[in-house]
Amino acid sequence: MLMPKRVKYRKAHRGRRQGPAKGGTEITFGEYGLVALEPAWIDSRQIEAARRALTHHTKRGGNIWIRIFPDKPVTAKPAETRMGSGKGAPEHWVAVVKPGRVMFEMGGVSEEVAREAMRLAGHKLPIATKFVIREQVAGPATGEGGAETAEEAGGEEE
Repeated sequence: MLMPKRVKYRKAHRGRRQGPAKGGTEITFGEYGLVALEPAWIDSRQIEAARRALTHHTKRGGNIWIRIFPDKPVTAKPAETRMGSGKGAPEHWVAVVKPGRVMFEMGGVSEEVAREAMRLAGHKLPIATKFVIREQVAGPATGEGGAETAEEAGGEEE
């Protein structure tokens, strides 16, 4: 399971999960992505379960990128403990995910395989997700960039 090797502080405040994601909202590595639609804490076990579902469905073909990392410690007090006596011990690690965050990316497989793999991975997560495809940037090679010939550029051939 994913967890930091070491941290500056063992215990963290709970924080707030309001608003959209500030970063990590675009597909940068692969061709397909799984985007969060709700705010949540994603546990390291849930990330691992989703990763295994992606890997299993693609039969270890293509590439998979995990774009979230569980770097927030969650503490819990033992059962049947009286109130007081400080904050509990760290129990597990979570990744704070906000709406719009790309959590997983995939490349090197067909769209049908990627869509089904991301659907299976989404079922392992406690939030609603959406499958997205990377936008193709239109450039001069497709004819939508600059002028191709002198006539289109307004020049005259003599």
